[in-house]
Amino acid sequence: MSKSPDWLKHPASLFDVRGKVAVVTGASGAFGALASQVLAGAGAKLVLAAGNAKALAETESACVQLGAEVATVARRPTTEADCEAIVTAGVQAFGRVDILVVGSGLNDPVPITEMPLERFEAVMDGNLTGAWLLCRAFGRHAIPRGEGGKVVLVSSARGKLGHPAGYSAYCASKAATDGLTRALGCEWGKHGITVNAIAPTVFRSPLTAWMFEDTEHANAVRAGFLARVPIGRLGEPEDLAGPLLFLCSRASDFHTGHTVYADGGYTAG
Repeated sequence: MSKSPDWLKHPASLFDVRGKVAVVTGASGAFGALASQVLAGAGAKLVLAAGNAKALAETESACVQLGAEVATVARRPTTEADCEAIVTAGVQAFGRVDILVVGSGLNDPVPITEMPLERFEAVMDGNLTGAWLLCRAFGRHAIPRGEGGKVVLVSSARGKLGHPAGYSAYCASKAATDGLTRALGCEWGKHGITVNAIAPTVFRSPLTAWMFEDTEHANAVRAGFLARVPIGRLGEPEDLAGPLLFLCSRASDFHTGHTVYADGGYTAG
């Protein structure tokens, strides 16, 4: 009888990221702060980047309280220099970067007929160009090192579905994020680097807190939205935590180029 693989004795070890070095951008935002704390609690070393210094310090403090070693970079991934500096900060602090989580991004809902080009470009830059530049900076570090790596981008259900409320820039940027995920998944497979995206729909955060309230307006909006969600509820932070940890760990070593919809089935119907 053949001997069972060691991981079968401890299947949870497949999700172990202890000692891994993770760069998280947008660490002051809802998803970035959540990702930072999930990885901190799981034992990763962190390099947190954000433009909001006060909120960045709050995320840093939360991660330190969870026992993580943390370095911070008060920069947004806006320019080539910013993105190179963010990845370099991880190398300088901990000697390498194993995981990149691109949690930065923005939305600016405006009907297309009223949207100035510069506002469209700002959304595309914030959601796509910054992610592309961060991936390039990460690849320039990780590929020569030859030890593989993990990249997690943040897409949206709106990368697959349209929206009537002036989302022409946001939907286009997230569809492009899905395309970048597929392209790099193919390009970097030979290097042992997996590239995947998480695509949430509405989940509890400071920006969406009003949708969880018991008010006439919130109840009406929520009911209309939930009519299309098979699971029948809005998302909670822990609904994103599991997919994130999966995509950052060796449990996902055979998964790349995928967009994982953490949406309660919203995009399935």
